[in-house]
Amino acid sequence: MKILKSIDLNELNFEKGGGILPVVVQDETTGRILTLAYVNKEAIQRTLETGYAHYYRRSHGRVMMKGETSGNVQEVVDILVDCDSDAILYIVRPKGPACHLGEETCFHNRLKGAENLKK
Repeated sequence: MKILKSIDLNELNFEKGGGILPVVVQDETTGRILTLAYVNKEAIQRTLETGYAHYYRRSHGRVMMKGETSGNVQEVVDILVDCDSDAILYIVRPKGPACHLGEETCFHNRLKGAENLKK
């Protein structure tokens, strides 16, 4: 993958999402999408400082490190920014399942009717 440029934290478009941005989380080894979470500026700063994924937990109204209660941390090896600077991709080395239900990925359910899509 060709990296075109580095984006400064202050260039991210937090206004568009009301102060938070979606972050897609991908396993470095398998390439599987593990989860979709949200970050604010503080969460990204903590991630950069510690090397471990921090997210803005909307249900708790605060920034939390992934795995701070479960132990299922995510070591971040790269952070990519989309072309509009309003979405993030964390590439991680997970230590345990990503899903709070104990599944490897949060995307383990299929929408009814999707089984009929062409493969």
